[in-house]
Amino acid sequence: MTDRTPSPQADALWQSACAFAARSHAGQVRKDGLTPYFSHPVRVAFTLRQIFGCDDPVALTAAILHDTIEDTPADYDDIADRFGGEIAGIVAALTKNMILPEHEREPEYDARLAQADWRARLIKLADVYDNLCDMHTSSARDAALAAQRHLARCRRAIKLAEPDRAHHPEVANAIDCLNDRLAQAQGS
Repeated sequence: MTDRTPSPQADALWQSACAFAARSHAGQVRKDGLTPYFSHPVRVAFTLRQIFGCDDPVALTAAILHDTIEDTPADYDDIADRFGGEIAGIVAALTKNMILPEHEREPEYDARLAQADWRARLIKLADVYDNLCDMHTSSARDAALAAQRHLARCRRAIKLAEPDRAHHPEVANAIDCLNDRLAQAQGS
């Protein structure tokens, strides 16, 4: 069992990331129209730590920041200046290029994610895990379409992370947890 006592540097890093992400996502809400958006990156980091067993401070910090470039005015340089190039690179890998049309955007995103640091794929697994858990907030009218999209995203994330399974126990655990969640979602 690993020592889960964070270092003072790791504490300062994730606390700074929480403050930055909370300010960046201020005023944004989840699709239910009620839940502050910032709850999502916190749950993604919580999923990494508590469900997938990842103690890596870089991964946990990037998880908190994973939507800041895509969904807020923050950019790569803002992340790199505050948290370093390694974390900014992971966050950038998790950022879809919204300039591209969707039929080009998703394949480009998957290709970039496949080449990224393994922690980016682990964070993506936590992201789709959280979104899958949060599906109940969709309206009944949108539920079937949302479920199909979420299930497809989960399968894509698993496929991208599968090569990491043998080298990173956190990824193996994440894939197993997500497969269990998928089985539950498909059975309901």
